[in-house]
Amino acid sequence: METLLVFLALLGVSSTEQLFVGDQVLRVTARKEEHITLLGVLGEQEELQVDFWRHPNSLGHPVDLRVPFPSLQGVKKFLDSHNFSYSIMIEDVQELLDEEKESMRRSRRVKRSSRMFDFASYHTIDESPKHPVLISREHQILPREALLGAGDPQKQKFSTGGSNRPAIWLDTGIHAREWITQATGVWTANKIAKEYGQDPSVTAILDSMDIFLEIVTNPDGFAYTHSSNRLWRKTRSINAGSRCVGVDPNRNWDAGFGGAGSSSNPCSETYHGPHAHSEREVRAIVDFIRAHGNVKSVISIHSYSQMLLFPYGYRRAPAPDHQEMNELAKKAVSDLAAVFGTKYTYGSIANTIYMAGGTTIDWAYDNGVKYSFTLELRDSGRYGFLLPSSQIVPTATETWPALLDIMVHVLEHPY
Repeated sequence: METLLVFLALLGVSSTEQLFVGDQVLRVTARKEEHITLLGVLGEQEELQVDFWRHPNSLGHPVDLRVPFPSLQGVKKFLDSHNFSYSIMIEDVQELLDEEKESMRRSRRVKRSSRMFDFASYHTIDESPKHPVLISREHQILPREALLGAGDPQKQKFSTGGSNRPAIWLDTGIHAREWITQATGVWTANKIAKEYGQDPSVTAILDSMDIFLEIVTNPDGFAYTHSSNRLWRKTRSINAGSRCVGVDPNRNWDAGFGGAGSSSNPCSETYHGPHAHSEREVRAIVDFIRAHGNVKSVISIHSYSQMLLFPYGYRRAPAPDHQEMNELAKKAVSDLAAVFGTKYTYGSIANTIYMAGGTTIDWAYDNGVKYSFTLELRDSGRYGFLLPSSQIVPTATETWPALLDIMVHVLEHPY
């Protein structure tokens, strides 16, 4: 045992860290309604511990599932016996995790020698910039204040002064394992600070509005992805009467709470929690938006799938502002694609991916925030939640014009 611990230490792996050696990510295609039902049954078999990265929603849409090595034979036999077609997207999950860890080690060595923040690497909370001023010392243009708790470096306000001005809320990392989102949040914070006074659109926005950006929206979960389980999605709250920990914070909002696309099982990745707003991470944002009273846009950034989504998720009927949001989304994904050719789909949550109750943007929309959007960043499944760090800056760079389109539209269409 002592020899094993020494070996793991040399690899940079803690003895409490979950390993995924031999786990595979399979892409499955449902070609008939029975297949969607069968995939649901597969997901309910807790002993298999199948982790759905992309959930079954409609015929022909890909379903991605991480299958633990001990369950591989049984799952593949199940798929074959029911005539599913499937392919292997990731041959060995642990190999990607090892590469990711090594990339972070290299970045730390460079940082120690240069003292420059590396936007092209993933970072822990402790390694993240403590303040936008530290990200970009030469761009100390905006007065910046901590938000939702004094001194919390993960929640930033960008403002040129005034009180209770119209505001835009952005958040990244509400699902802990979606590391590309937190990394994009840090890059975006730097971009906002840098572009004020340089870019006419950013300058116009911040001359009239405030931007609030929460970079690590699920801090306990994010810390856990670094210390123990890289693929952890939920919060880390204790569930009474269950051995399973955590709630899906994007199913915990009071908008279609407990409906389709969420689970009442505390062991499920989509567990909605004991009641709406049970999670402090969710409750903090709810309280802030209500207290502020003048938030005009909420943009919640996720990964992966390359989509720009808007309400509703908990029902299929179009939102009253569907046409306007659809046109705005169309422009945003077009401008995003113009950067590197990355193709996004767009539409309402329910009609683009799946029915989902209790989401951030449905709650925001139902509570008067007209321009509520969710971005699902890169990629389309080759790496899934394990997007290589070499794609951080390209992802953030192409996302920026889409964000700017939304923010400019909000500025130009007051309500």
